[in-house]
Amino acid sequence: MNFFASAIIFFLFFLNGNLSFAQKTNNGAIYSGVSWFDDRGEIVRAHGANILKDNGRYYLFGEAHSDTSNAFAGFNCYSSQDLYTWKFESVALPVQLSSKLGANRVGERVKVMRCPETGEYIMFLHADTLTYKDQFVDYATSKNITGPYTFQGALLFNGNPIHKWDMGTFQDTDGLGYVLTHGGDIYKLSDDYKSVVEAVNKNMTSGFEAPTLFRKDSIYYFIGSHLSSWERNDNYYFTATSLKGPWISRGLVAPENKLTWDCQSTFVLPIQGSKETTYLFMGDRWSYPKQASAATYVWQPLSVDGFSISMPNYQDAWSIDTVTGVVSTAKAGDKTIENTDKKFVTFSGKWKHVKYNSFSVYSSYEKDASCSVKFKGTRIGFYALSGSEGGYASVVLRNSLGKTVASCLVDMYCKYSFPSLKFISPILPKDNYNLVVSVTGERGNWTDKKKIIYGSTGYFIPIGNFIIKN
Repeated sequence: MNFFASAIIFFLFFLNGNLSFAQKTNNGAIYSGVSWFDDRGEIVRAHGANILKDNGRYYLFGEAHSDTSNAFAGFNCYSSQDLYTWKFESVALPVQLSSKLGANRVGERVKVMRCPETGEYIMFLHADTLTYKDQFVDYATSKNITGPYTFQGALLFNGNPIHKWDMGTFQDTDGLGYVLTHGGDIYKLSDDYKSVVEAVNKNMTSGFEAPTLFRKDSIYYFIGSHLSSWERNDNYYFTATSLKGPWISRGLVAPENKLTWDCQSTFVLPIQGSKETTYLFMGDRWSYPKQASAATYVWQPLSVDGFSISMPNYQDAWSIDTVTGVVSTAKAGDKTIENTDKKFVTFSGKWKHVKYNSFSVYSSYEKDASCSVKFKGTRIGFYALSGSEGGYASVVLRNSLGKTVASCLVDMYCKYSFPSLKFISPILPKDNYNLVVSVTGERGNWTDKKKIIYGSTGYFIPIGNFIIKN
C-alpha cells in the first residue's frame, strides 16, 4: 500500500470517528426526567444548578454527587451552544483539602455570576456538615468562566457570615448582584460581588427552600419550595415590583398535587431571542440515595403573563431556537415499538401486563427480571409509569460489537402515578443495538432530621412502549 492510499484510509477513519462523535453528542431537544449524556458519553452531573451565558455560549454549573453519600463531590461545569448538547469543561471547584468544603462536608446550590465591575467570575454556594448544623453561604472566584475557582470562604455581611442553607443568586438588569436564601431573604452584593452591603428583603415565610428569582419587565418573580427533604412538592411563588417588596403570594407554579412536575426549582434562565423571550424553568428531580446515577432534570418553558407564571402541562421533549427565542414541540423518535411486540421485545422473569387508563405497561418487582429490545437505528428511548411503589431500573445499551454505549439507573418513584419518558439514549451511529432494562431490587428511601422515612414503598419497574429513531 502506498503512502497516499494509507493517508486516505487514515483520513476516512478519522472522519468517520469524528462524525460518530458529533452524532453521539447531538441530542436535538430538551428532555425532562431522563439522564443526559455529555460529549464523553457520561451522565451530566450538575444539580442545584444555574446557567450563565458568556460570549454567546451557555455554561451550566451544578453539583456532582456519588451514590453512597451526600458529601461534597465537586461542582462541575458544562457548556453548550444550543442547551441540548453538553460538553464537559471542568470540575470547576473540587473537594478542598481542608476548610468548609473539605472531605465529609456538604456543598450545594452552586451559582455563578460575572461581576460587571471587575470582570471576575464569582461562584456562590452553600457549605455545611453532613447533618446540616453548620450552614454558611460561601464564595469562590476565577478569572476564567470554566475555572479553576479558588475557594474564598464565607460571604460576609457587616463582618459576619450568613448562616443559611438553600441559596440562589439574581443579577438585575443594571448589573447589581444579589444572593437569595431560604425564607425569602435577599442580600445586595458589593460592587465586586465579594461581600454583602444590604439586606434588601428579610425572611417573609417559613421554609421557602430552593429560592429562585427572575425578572420580566418591571415585575420580579420569587419561586420557592416547601420543606420536604429530598421529596418533591408543589413549589409556589411571590411577585413584587421592587426587590424590597411588598411581596404578594400568587399560588403554585404548576397544577396542584403535581409536585411541580415532580421536581424542585433551582433557576430560571431568560432566553432573549430576536422574536421573543422564553423563560426556562430549571428543576431537579432528586433520587436519593442514587443521586449520581438516577437523579435527573426537569426543564420546562415557563409561561409568564403579568403577575402570573405557570407550567400547566408537562412536556417530555421540546425545542428552542436560541436565536429567535421561539419554542416548539419535539419528537424523541420516528416510530414506536409496542411493549407487546414479540418480534423486538422479550421479557425474562416474572412480568405482568396491566393498563393504567390507556397506558400499557409490563410490570415486575422480581430482582434481575429483565426486558430486552433489539433494534436497528440511531436512538432508543422508553416510557414508563412512575408511582409510589417504583424502584430503580438498570438500563444498558450495547452496540453490535457488544460494547456498552450508554448506561444509567432509572428511578420509577413518584408520589403519584406519572406516565412519562424515562430514558433516551444519545444519537449514535446507525447500528444494530440491544437495550436491556433490569429490575435492581433497590428503591429510593431516606430520612430527614426528624427520622421520618420518605420515598418508595416497593421495587416495581413498569415499562411502557419504546421509541426508535432510524
